Amino acid sequence: MIERHGELFLTRVYTAHEIEYCTARKASTQHYAGRFAAKEAVLKALGTGWTRGIHWRDIEVRNEIGGRPRILLGGGARDLCEKVGIAEMLISISHCRTHATAYALALGRTSMNEINARLADMDDDDDDIDDDLPDDLSDLDEPGQN
Repeated sequence: MIERHGELFLTRVYTAHEIEYCTARKASTQHYAGRFAAKEAVLKALGTGWTRGIHWRDIEVRNEIGGRPRILLGGGARDLCEKVGIAEMLISISHCRTHATAYALALGRTSMNEINARLADMDDDDDDIDDDLPDDLSDLDEPGQN
């Protein structure tokens, strides 16, 4: 995707901090792929995908001093977490030359039954969830699509 869409793709999907981090690495493509996988994993852990105004750049991967990745949420992703009671998002990322994978775990002070009930209530309020899909880069695959 980077070769195909270049700077437009990078600035659409990654925050300035993520671009700086990945570009500074010897195998930058692997780091971009790992962060892309992490963003997809977070969307799945949230249980919403592209709905509710969540955008790629609302999910940022940062590294702690020891290298442990952590997720920072902003915009629609942070708003959704507050609404459904998700207090923290844990992430594990692995990548090599040809593959990247990530696993996200949403933790909260609320039971999963309550979170699912809140999401269901929010689904009832959504008239047209397609409004939140990206309007440019239309040939860009959505998260989870191969």
